[in-house]
Parts: sequence; structure tokens; C-alpha cells
Amino acid sequence: MTTSAGQATDPFWAATMRRWNAVCWVLFAAMAVGLAAMDRPGGSKYWALGLLGFLVLCYAVVDRFPENPVLRPHTYLLVLVAVLGVFAYLRSSFGSLFMVTLPHFWMFSRTPRASVLFLGIATGSTLTGSWLRLGNSPKFFGETLVPVVIVVAVGVLIGLWVHSVVAQSHERARLIVELEQTQAELSEAHQRQGAADERERMARDIHDTLAQGFASIIVLAEAARAGLDSEPAYGAQQLRSVQQSRSIQQLRSIESTARENLAEARELVGSAQQQGQVAAGSVAQTLRRTLDRFAEDTGLTVDADLADIECDQPTRIALLRCTQESLANVRKHARASTVGVVLARQPYGVELEVTDDGAGFVVGESAGFGLDGMRKRLAELGGELTVTSSVGDGTRVLATISTDGADAPAHAAGPAEGGATV
Repeated sequence: MTTSAGQATDPFWAATMRRWNAVCWVLFAAMAVGLAAMDRPGGSKYWALGLLGFLVLCYAVVDRFPENPVLRPHTYLLVLVAVLGVFAYLRSSFGSLFMVTLPHFWMFSRTPRASVLFLGIATGSTLTGSWLRLGNSPKFFGETLVPVVIVVAVGVLIGLWVHSVVAQSHERARLIVELEQTQAELSEAHQRQGAADERERMARDIHDTLAQGFASIIVLAEAARAGLDSEPAYGAQQLRSVQQSRSIQQLRSIESTARENLAEARELVGSAQQQGQVAAGSVAQTLRRTLDRFAEDTGLTVDADLADIECDQPTRIALLRCTQESLANVRKHARASTVGVVLARQPYGVELEVTDDGAGFVVGESAGFGLDGMRKRLAELGGELTVTSSVGDGTRVLATISTDGADAPAHAAGPAEGGATV
């Protein structure tokens, strides 16, 4: 059924309309029975029954076909206005029909203004029909004019109140729909952000573990091949033996690194929730094994001062990954001879420093994934990364992870003279 403010699409309003239609049909039937059984016989009785039947037919058409081009809701209201006027002219019992059909002016009008307008026209039509029947008699003023005015006034007030309540209900329903849509969009955005964060975390783990391991394997394999391809002079059996021993050691390092990469890959694929678990033991022992392997593979001098500190697993992982990435950068870019690593407990938290005496670089021009990955990994734990370097002066990488919400001191982030910091 066509109603105001798009109420036809509201399930609550549709259910209300179905209940009211049932009540309306009962009232129409009761009026028909009353006219047929209890009114005195005469021509006006049959005219009244005919008008009531015609009105019921129009109501049925509007109820069944609300968008009918011939009898639209406003057309039905005009028919209702005419029927009320004729009914008031024919019979004194027009008030019952007026009361039954009073809600129709609110149901079939699209706006409150239209409802009041049609109701005013119906009131005028009814009073005109009654006046034509009674004239200026006291009965017209006492039994028709005053009751009709009172009923219409009450009907207008109730109709406006109901329309306001329905409008507020629609507004609340609209807000609820918008809220649900916003919540769905936020949930989808959170899912997308969570997926992006997980991809970034996996990328960092792959870069810091598998990629670095494969790079080490490549370097060791190239060195081993170079050692095997070079042929010492005839009779230099001792030199040949040294080269073979070195190649064997490099092959062992390749095998060990490959096994470690395989273990890391299995953890990343099969145990993503563990986020790259580090082997049991203190963080100092873990870093020591990493430094020993680095010194063995590269032949560089490694000076390590590792305090035996206790920290949680995420902090251990972050310190290990920062060490691995820093050593990988030294291997690939620094051309250094000595690497220094210091792990210390400070009042504000844990501090890891990796330095080298290599070629250095301009920090502001660095666009590698490794430094950015270290910075984000530390930021997730409330830590900071400071990289100080300049061309020809080596590099200093300082990772700080605060504990108990303490802030790192200002001097920890200060760059060395002629350097740059990120």
C-alpha cells in the first residue's frame, strides 16, 4: 500500500497496515450489517448501502493495487470525500462512516499537509451534506457541527503525533542501517589492514631469515667454487690441501645455512601464529651463535660484548633480527674488516649496538627494505632504531627497546659528527 515517507518498505509499518486493513474490513462489514438489519426500510437505506459498497470496492482496489493508474490513493480520498458528503445528506448516521474512515486520510496521503488538506475538505463536504439535510436547525449545530469539529480536531492532533512518531522511527531505522553499514565497512577495513599487516610481517621475517640465508649461501658457494676452480702450481700439495679444507668448511656452512633456512620456512608456513620462534636460551647465547657463524663465513673480526640479560620472546626475536640484518648489510655493502656488537641493559631498557669500520654510506639516500623493516619491528615493541653513518667512516646501528614504558635517553639517538640518523 502506498503511504507517506516511503513507509511501504518498512516491515513494521507493513505489519501495522495489515492489522489495520483487517480491522477496517471488520468495521465496514459491521456498518453494512447495521444498515441492512437495523435501519428502517426506505430508499435512503439502499442508497447508503450502495454508497458503502462502492466505497468498499474502491478501498479494495487501492488495497490490492496501490499503484493502479485509474484509482490512485489520492483519487480514493476524493471518492471518500464525495461519499461522506452524500452519506451525510442521506442519513443521520453518517458519523459512524466518518469515524471508520478518518485514519484513511493519514494512511493514503504522502505528507501531513496533504492529510490535513483532505481531512479539511472531507469535513466541509460532510457538514455541507448535513446542512442541506437539516438546514440551520439547532440539531445541525448541536448534533453535527460541534461533534464533527471536535472529532476532526482530535483526529488531526493524533494524526500529527502518529506521523511524528513514525518519522522518528524511520529516522532511527535509517541511522541504524547507516551504523550497520559503517560497522561493516570498518570491519572490512580492519580485515584488510590486518591482512596487510600480516603480509608486511611475513615479508620482514622472510627478508630477515630466508633472504639473508640464501644470500649467505650464494656468497659461500661462490667462494667454494672459486677455491675449487683455482689450480695451484705443480708440487704445491700443501696449498692444495689448505684450499680443499677451506672449501669443505664453506660447503659445511652452506649445508648448515640451508638447514636453518628450511627450519625457518617450516615455521613461517606451518606456525605463523608463533611469528618466528627463536631457539631456547638466553638472548646473549643466541646472538653469540649468530656472530660465530658470521665470523666463520666471512673471516671478519667480530668484537662482541654481550650482557646476559633476560627479556621476553618478542624482544629476543627483535634483537636477533636486527643483528642478522645489520650483519647482512656489513657482508653485502660495508667492505669492513672489524665488526663490533654490544648488548647491554640500560636503565630505560635494552640496547643493541652494531658498528663496523667499513665504507659507510649516506643514510638519507638509503632506500633498502632492511632498515625500514628493523625500524617497524622495533616500533611495534615501543623501541627505536638509530643509524649513524657517513661515507668512509663506517656505520653504527643502535637498537633500543624500552621496558616499563621508560623513554630512551636523548643521547641514544644523537648522530655522530658528520653522520646522519634515521
